[in-house]
Amino acid sequence: MSDEMFNVEALLEKAKKPAADALKLHPFYKGKMETTLKCTVRSIDDFAIWYTPGVAAPCREIHKDPEMIYQHTSKGNTIAVISDGTRVLGLGDIGPKAGLPVMEGKALLFKYLGGVDAVPIMLDTKDPDVFIETVLLLQSSFGGINLEDIAQPKCFRILDELREKCEIPVWHDDQQGTATVTLAGLMNALKVVGKDKKDISIAFIGTGASNVAISRLIYSWGVNPAHCLHVDSKGILGKHREDIQEKKDLYIDKWRLCQITNPEGRQGGIGDAMQGADVVIALSKPGPDVIKPEWVQSMNTDAIVFSCANPIPEIWPWVAKEAGARVVSTGRSDFPNQVNNSLGFPGIFRGVLDVRASTITDEMCFAAAEALADQIGDQLDEDHLLPTMDDWEVFAKEAAAVGMKAQEQGVAKIERTYDELYESAMKVIKRSRDLTSLMEKEGFIPAPPED
Repeated sequence: MSDEMFNVEALLEKAKKPAADALKLHPFYKGKMETTLKCTVRSIDDFAIWYTPGVAAPCREIHKDPEMIYQHTSKGNTIAVISDGTRVLGLGDIGPKAGLPVMEGKALLFKYLGGVDAVPIMLDTKDPDVFIETVLLLQSSFGGINLEDIAQPKCFRILDELREKCEIPVWHDDQQGTATVTLAGLMNALKVVGKDKKDISIAFIGTGASNVAISRLIYSWGVNPAHCLHVDSKGILGKHREDIQEKKDLYIDKWRLCQITNPEGRQGGIGDAMQGADVVIALSKPGPDVIKPEWVQSMNTDAIVFSCANPIPEIWPWVAKEAGARVVSTGRSDFPNQVNNSLGFPGIFRGVLDVRASTITDEMCFAAAEALADQIGDQLDEDHLLPTMDDWEVFAKEAAAVGMKAQEQGVAKIERTYDELYESAMKVIKRSRDLTSLMEKEGFIPAPPED
């Protein structure tokens, strides 16, 4: 790392700046998204085409063949970003109104990075049955559903039931999206330190929706769960955890992890789980000081630390480096080695929509992770695990990889070649970026006020 990375005072000030800027610019723009036209209006006479009486013709076409909705409307490129605000970033249960800025931000990333039109929807309910029923009622308007910031354990049930009942793809980005990008980061981190996935031990710190999904995908990829430990707020998971066993019908995933990990029956807290580990994957509570430097020192040589709590990682990256970690990642874009689902979901959903996939499988996530990991090429090193969001070609490559895997698995309704998918994705993503630049240049998006 450069000398600048160890200038703690400068780094702390840098870490505070995004929040300060956000408080200035959110009220300046009063939101991040708006509705605009994509069709021509040459004169008022065109309203007869886009609305009554002309619009009756496509309505009749769709009534005869419901699949024609994808030809006559924006459904095929529009998704809903839906949350109840019960598990927002590192902020917890702040409610649907306070969670709306996050969902608007998600919609912005979908559009700018993936060319996907996204509508943020906050549901004022904590009842999973009401949540599920509402999404089912809304699905006719959308080509896919992105679930976001829902507390566990209900998030698992909501995702499972909606994937089963919806006719459009549904995924929970905090689970599948975070898991995909974390897997890509782990793939490349292991290349840097020269370790094999079959031999490594991982300490998963935090057992929320993200880390449960991350571990499931990582175990499916080939890491041995018997070599791994999971830690929640009460300690290391294992068959000894009677508190989880008593509620195993509610905490199904936690109890499953108790069965397949920690065969030695180790007990204790975060520090105990990290001792002798090759990798730490932490998505627990905002830091710093959730992970102590002495715990990093107790890990194996060439240790890998993913400290991904938002908005502040469990341990500052420079502290982990000084404690002996060789590769350190966070979820923040203002530090090196960002492992953040923003590198995944725009491209993945682009590919899903482009082949009209009915679901998003683990294999499609593997394909996206490999495309993301491969994109860094010969620039891979300790401080450059993954491409940044500036390398927008990666989203098109993820889209193409996902689209091809969906066709291979028989869950796609449209057949396209890799090159067709890649070129199509590049075109639509470039349009979104160029449109934003043009609106800024023309003053339709005003420049932010100077400090």
